[in-house]
Order: sequence, then C-alpha cells, then structure tokens
Amino acid sequence: MIYREAGQFKTTYASDQAIFPIVQDKWIVGAAMVAAFVAVPLVANEYWLQAVLIPFLIYSMAAIGLNLLTGYAGQLSLGTGGFMAVGGYAAFKLTTAFPWLDIIVVFVLAGVIAALVGLVFGVPSLRIKGFYLAVATLAAQFFLIWLFNKVAWFTNYASSGTITAPPRTVAGVMVTGPLAGAGARYVVALALVVLGALVAKNLVRGRIGRSWMAIRDRDIAAEIIGVRPLRTKLLAFSVSSFYCGVAGAEYVFLYLGSAETLAFDIGLSFLVLFMVIIGGLGSILGSFLGAAFIVLVPIFLTNVPHLLHLPMPVALQKQIELMVFGGLIIFFLIVEPHGLARLWQITKEKLRLWPFPH
Repeated sequence: MIYREAGQFKTTYASDQAIFPIVQDKWIVGAAMVAAFVAVPLVANEYWLQAVLIPFLIYSMAAIGLNLLTGYAGQLSLGTGGFMAVGGYAAFKLTTAFPWLDIIVVFVLAGVIAALVGLVFGVPSLRIKGFYLAVATLAAQFFLIWLFNKVAWFTNYASSGTITAPPRTVAGVMVTGPLAGAGARYVVALALVVLGALVAKNLVRGRIGRSWMAIRDRDIAAEIIGVRPLRTKLLAFSVSSFYCGVAGAEYVFLYLGSAETLAFDIGLSFLVLFMVIIGGLGSILGSFLGAAFIVLVPIFLTNVPHLLHLPMPVALQKQIELMVFGGLIIFFLIVEPHGLARLWQITKEKLRLWPFPH
C-alpha cells in the first residue's frame, strides 16, 4: 500500500520520462544519498570504509563502464583491467609531471587518456564480434600490462616497478597519500560514482543509448535505419574506457595507495565482468548490485567459520570460499539470468500491487 503511484499524474513528456517517475523512488534515493554522504562517514569505522565501501564504489564505477559497452552496446570485452591500468598509470604520470593539477582534474584526464586508448582497441569491433572480439580485447589486456611492465618511463624509472599516489588535497582536505583519511577518500569516490552513474543513466536514455541498443539487438537492421556502426561502436568503447580509466585512477589513489601491474591483471577484468553479469546486463543499478555482491559475499564467507566457532585451516577455508562463491554465482545465473537488477524490478512490481492478487 505504501509503494503505490495512485494519484501521481504525468502532464508533460519530461515528467513521464524522468529517471524516477514515481515519487517514492525519489524519496528512497534522496534518503540513500543523504545517508551515504553524511551518515556513513560519521558512523563507519576504518575497516568498513577501507575494506568494503571504497572498493565497492570503485568497482561500481568500472562495472558501469563495462555495462555500457557489453550490456547496452553488446560488445563483449575482457580488457577492463588493462584500461583501468591505463587510468592508474596516467593519473600517476600526471600528478608527478604536473604537481599543481587538481586531483579531480587528474582523474578526469586519466579517464580521457583511457578513452583514447579504448578508441584504438575498439577498432577491431568494426569487423569482428562475439567471442572473437573478446579475444581481441583480451590481447589488449595483455599488451597494456606488458607495456607498463617493460617501459620504465611509466613508473618514473622506479627500481621497485611500483607507482605510489602522491599526497593531494580537495578543498583543503587530504584525499590521497599515506596521510589521507578513509572518510575523505570514501566521499571523493562516492561523489565520482554518483556523478558517473547520473551521466550514464542519461546517456542510455537518450539518442546515444538507443543507438547502442540498436547495434546490440540487430546491428544490420540498425545500420539500415541510419545508425552508423563505426561511430556508435567506437563511442561505446571510448565512453566505457573513460569510466574504467577513472576507476583505475581511483583504484591506485583512493584504495591501494601504491600498485604494480599485477593489480590490474586478467583476474580484475573477469571480476568486473562477473559484477556486470550477476548485477544485470543493461542496467546501471545492476552495476552497483553486482559490485556489492562481489565485494560482500567473500567477506561474509570469510567470517562464517569464526561466527560458528569452526576451527579450520586457512588454506582449506580459502578453497571452500572459492567453491561456495562459484556455486552462488551459478545459482543466481540459473534462478535469474537477467541478474539481481531483474529481481529488484520484480520485487518493485509486486510491491506496487500488494496486497491485491497478481
């Protein structure tokens, strides 16, 4: 009875096409934003901010980028980790070469550089698709990691081969570097992902998003009705790589602090792909739900033996975690192949009709 749009009338096309057409959705999202920006930094401890919330927000940004490419444009990619590496190394070079640059500008420029790289590696999508395109993007992943490993210029010729985030401030508050508090880094990551999600939602609701979905569903028919495959696919690759580049810069500067190329290996690409599949292809909300699943479930599985007071060797515990985690992924894909976002949509539809039969 509470979640009902009775009496809410749409008198303009703008109100009918709003992101949140039901008033209750606006209230829920508004309350969530206030809680996320105000309550969480005051209540959450260092562990929750550093180990759970910050990686969740960064992974959500990367998942949004991959979802735009794979979920909306239908272009399968396994190079997410490589594009995140481009963003991370670009942000490192920019902050060391131009110390006066604002860190938010650095994140944006790192995303732009990653978008240009994604544009180059998106060219094969004009001739191949499906698993062949996945292999081409996988080659991009390995090439980029090899490049950052072999060319010492990217690490400023550091003997350790690692890149370290220098200290930077936003509005006088330290947000990167060893002295930056987890609360400040969390707020910056949250602001970036909220802005990114809003831009992505408006992109997919407009002409660009409709072009992506037309190419995804019927590429030949889309070309016949006037959609340009060249421009549409390359735009999808560049926008997706921009989001992944920003996420990679955040990954180094707001989460890890310092990183090697191993942090951006193929495992990271598969991890983000799992987030998109579990959360729901073609859904911005699904990107957040998938990231939450991937981040929270391993932590839950790690703590279950301690809660049940079950003594267990660490190696055996890790193997059981992997087995259970893989089983849960398979279970969710069988129960709802459209992801967690579809389950949430079904729940909302039931709430709109409850308590009447449906």
